[in-house]
Amino acid sequence: MTTETLENLRSQISTLSESERAALARELIMSLDGPRDGSVEQAWSDEIVRRVSKVKNGEATLLSRDEFRSKMRARLSE
Repeated sequence: MTTETLENLRSQISTLSESERAALARELIMSLDGPRDGSVEQAWSDEIVRRVSKVKNGEATLLSRDEFRSKMRARLSE
């Protein structure tokens, strides 16, 4: 793609509404991700169900927002 073509695209994109640019960005990012892997999606779905079940059964250790933020700050400063 030439620089002129790229500049023309940028100019056209700048005239789109915010929601149209967001939709275009989403489509462009999805085009870089490659094909979906159903086994990965199923594994995440299973993990979500497992975690929700632990919370509902009182088996999970939950953190307050302040505790979570403190732990994340500590991790980031390592």
